Amino acid sequence: MDDPKEADDSQTWTIAQVADEFAITHRTVRHYEELDLISPERRGTVRVYHRRERTRLNLILRGKRLGFPLEEIRTIIDLYDQPRGQVSQLSYVLDQIHDRRGHLERRRRDIEDALTELDEFERRCHSDLRQLSRQPVASP
Repeated sequence: MDDPKEADDSQTWTIAQVADEFAITHRTVRHYEELDLISPERRGTVRVYHRRERTRLNLILRGKRLGFPLEEIRTIIDLYDQPRGQVSQLSYVLDQIHDRRGHLERRRRDIEDALTELDEFERRCHSDLRQLSRQPVASP
């Protein structure tokens, strides 16, 4: 009987299938290829994507959603391919997570402060509007 993992490793996808799966454009997939973030097999003019490229693409898109720049994403992904890469990758990622979390927490505080200021300004506007609507209208 065939090993299911072996069958999975031999499965391939087209650029259209990969783009559809990740809800991105073909142009985006080609852009990541141009940046050497992924490297599909080439069969003539056809790109053939293996599990490795799909995994890398998934990591790229997750990194983008988390706000990491492409160069940091490249470093994280490339560390995985190095000997004992998982340890160095995890250490690097943990440092990046710490930095990203601090950045997001600062942004959250800024947003909360802005919302508080907007609430206060809105209350003052409502109060001013009530006062103005109580004043008699001056005749010409």
